Amino acid sequence: MTSPLADRIRPKTLDDVVGQSHLLGEGKPLRRIIESGQIPNMIFYGSSGIGKTTVARIIAENAGMKLHKLNGTSASISDIKDVIADTNTIDGINGVLLYLDEIQYLNKKQQQSLLEYIENGQVTLIASTTENPYFYVYNAIISRSTVFEFKPLTAEELVPAINRAFRIAADDLGITVKVEKGAVEHIANGCGGDVRKSINTAELCVLSSASASGEIVIKKETAEILTQRSNMRYDRDGDSHYDILSALQKSIRGSDENAALHYAARLMEAGDIISLSRRLLVIAAEDIGLAYPQAIPIVKACVDSAMQLGLPEARIPLAEAVILLATAPKSNSAKMAIDAALEDVRTRECGDFPRHLQNKHFDGEGAAVKGQHYLYPHDYPNHYVEQQYLPDPIKDRIYYEYGENKTEQAAKQYWQKIKR
Repeated sequence: MTSPLADRIRPKTLDDVVGQSHLLGEGKPLRRIIESGQIPNMIFYGSSGIGKTTVARIIAENAGMKLHKLNGTSASISDIKDVIADTNTIDGINGVLLYLDEIQYLNKKQQQSLLEYIENGQVTLIASTTENPYFYVYNAIISRSTVFEFKPLTAEELVPAINRAFRIAADDLGITVKVEKGAVEHIANGCGGDVRKSINTAELCVLSSASASGEIVIKKETAEILTQRSNMRYDRDGDSHYDILSALQKSIRGSDENAALHYAARLMEAGDIISLSRRLLVIAAEDIGLAYPQAIPIVKACVDSAMQLGLPEARIPLAEAVILLATAPKSNSAKMAIDAALEDVRTRECGDFPRHLQNKHFDGEGAAVKGQHYLYPHDYPNHYVEQQYLPDPIKDRIYYEYGENKTEQAAKQYWQKIKR
């Protein structure tokens, strides 16, 4: 069976690698490390299809060391023991290099089995992962490795790789390929910075286009069909899930309704209106808060409507909630206040409740002050009377600071007048 085009044309040298100029450009750190010939333990982190495996293979094949390749999805303890066994053989006299793809799928015990040999230099580890290694890789492995982050490619960086893919695909079939204007650019923009996906899309365009007298014309329409949804990088259990939710909340917090709508659209396109709805409810309380308290019931109504409607109609009430929150006045005073109160509860000796607040009406014989002496605020003008409510050790603590918005400032002026 013929392997995918992306595997057949995988770069053999660093100069052939597309993108990652922040790591592999002249004078950049990873390139200098590779050219030094002294290969440390490294972890390559980034989304799929952006060159992690390619660079790791180039390093491994040029290291002059005994090479082992394992994949975390299928590797077992016995596989790792076979790697370690090679450190005591003639083949491993110059060291053993383990290229471990998808390291996040190894459990803690499997990762621990490598520690001793990584530390003493008998095994050099080059691992790749699509997940944040600081969450998914054992800390002891992280501490003995250098982490390099690979980034999705820009559309401009993908264009040369796509053109090359069309040329090689044409050569493989012994035909001429003509590409309609805009087709390459559409693939480049629609593949989310994924080199492998863009090359495979180019191959699909060739295979799905009709051939007439040894010539194929790749129409833009064909490219549009084959790249649909390709720019969606989303995994409900992966980093991209939390990245989109974070970008959504920060856009709303920053009052950028257009950016907020974009990230909401990504979640809707992925069909994940539950995560979107939950985050909107959080934002209403955390970031809009007391500046516009009505935001919470309004957003709750939008979310309830969305859940009853389902997609595609759910997009409308959810969009209303996004725009409302992004354009509403902002205040995090309630969040800051409760966080400060929680910090006291967790870290300070706060003392007992004031006697007049306790739910008891009888004092023992040894009580220095008898009687509850609670003052009922509704018996006083404006339903307010001054008395102590916090425990003695923290009686002067202030948790809540009024926000600089119309609603909270109105409340501040009212209570200043009453309490004065």
